[in-house]
Amino acid sequence: MTLDIFFDRYLLTLHAIVVAIGLIVYVGVARALPQRRDPSAAIAWVVALALLPYIAVPLYLMFGSRKLRMRDVSALPLPPVAPGALDDDEAASLWARRLGRSMRLAPAAPYDALRIHADGGDARRALLGVVESATRTLDVCTFILARDRLGDEIAAALRRKAEQGVRVRLLIDGIGAWLAGRLDIDALRRSGVEVVKFVPPFRSILRGRANLRNHRKMVVADAARFWCGGRNFAAEYFEGDPDHGDVVWHDLSFDLHGELAVRAAEQFEEDWNHATRRSVGAHHVPTPYRVAPPDASLAQLVPSGPEQADDTVQALLLSGCFMAQRRVLAVTPYFIPDATLLMALTLAARRGVQVDIVLPRRSNHRLADVARHRPLRDLAAAGARLWFAPFMLHAKVVVIDEQLALAGSANLDLRSLFLNYELMVAFYEPTDVARFAAWIERERGGAVRFEPTEPGLLRDLSEGLLLWLAFQL
Repeated sequence: MTLDIFFDRYLLTLHAIVVAIGLIVYVGVARALPQRRDPSAAIAWVVALALLPYIAVPLYLMFGSRKLRMRDVSALPLPPVAPGALDDDEAASLWARRLGRSMRLAPAAPYDALRIHADGGDARRALLGVVESATRTLDVCTFILARDRLGDEIAAALRRKAEQGVRVRLLIDGIGAWLAGRLDIDALRRSGVEVVKFVPPFRSILRGRANLRNHRKMVVADAARFWCGGRNFAAEYFEGDPDHGDVVWHDLSFDLHGELAVRAAEQFEEDWNHATRRSVGAHHVPTPYRVAPPDASLAQLVPSGPEQADDTVQALLLSGCFMAQRRVLAVTPYFIPDATLLMALTLAARRGVQVDIVLPRRSNHRLADVARHRPLRDLAAAGARLWFAPFMLHAKVVVIDEQLALAGSANLDLRSLFLNYELMVAFYEPTDVARFAAWIERERGGAVRFEPTEPGLLRDLSEGLLLWLAFQL
């Protein structure tokens, strides 16, 4: 045997061993942390590990897991409900509350004084009002706090409250802190604001979490007032910045009072403890859940993300599509659903439910705009109505009949539903559900209906490739 043949066989054997090790790592992690994957993502990882193991194995260890831990989740039923104790509206939405409890979400809680912000100016005033109202604690979670007119105004308000003796905590995503201008964290900390980056990218690579982003947006003052929605703290999400010629985006946010704010404060505490790697502690006693008055308006926090054993938002959306009797209304900037959600929406449309989805004609992510056309064509063929708004529409809200409105930070795309930390609020009060539906109808007023066309071969191939990689869009 010549030396060249020996080395060729040696290198081939070594390569086969590396491939085998990569596949063993994939199978081992999948077995140790069982988590449902989109078939395209699973196939992509297996192909990459087989063909490019030297690159794919490190990438898989850094980005391959979308769940931090999986818990043994047992069903937690709601307390027994006496016959006749619920009116028709309450009984119609009970499926969503039961589903939430089965996924170990905090139960629905009372709220009052809900304000759905009419526009960016109204949202800005409400946000600053919640900040200024804080007398003891102020908890802020956001993906982006920009270095622009709006971001600087909010940062100044946070510093001012900290200097007044309020405990101010800012939780910002590790990547988001670098976007739209690097956040001046030192100035905030000098004023007494506690600032923590959630999943800092360079500290999270070896922990396999570098790809998991915190997309939640909320402000909680004294565990009594709660501001939430889809707006990042940057000018284009509110009123724009005339000095920079910003185009103002349309977005949705809201604020409220009541016990739901206590639940939001508890969620922030969990996120803060995770980001600072602190344990809640064996002696931590959560705030007891009180029985809501019979006439109370109820809503439920729906956190979704790697720390949840279930894909909570997706589960509610799927169930809502199957439970809907009359309509499904949705607004989302990016529409790249997984196959299951697309099928649920398609079947709802086919059985006569009016499915309306409003999107921007052109979003700020061009690749997402290309990838959305294949699922949009499928839905249009099933009888759904798809609408393109002439402006950038960044809102995230879904309404099911008159019983459920889901509003918050989650887009109808694979990254939001399966990778990001997101926060939605499920509203069960029919009057307020109708208010969210009216907001959607106003945004749809100037939209143009999507008319599907048969794609060419190149377009069809590019759409398929992008959908294959859609987890990273």
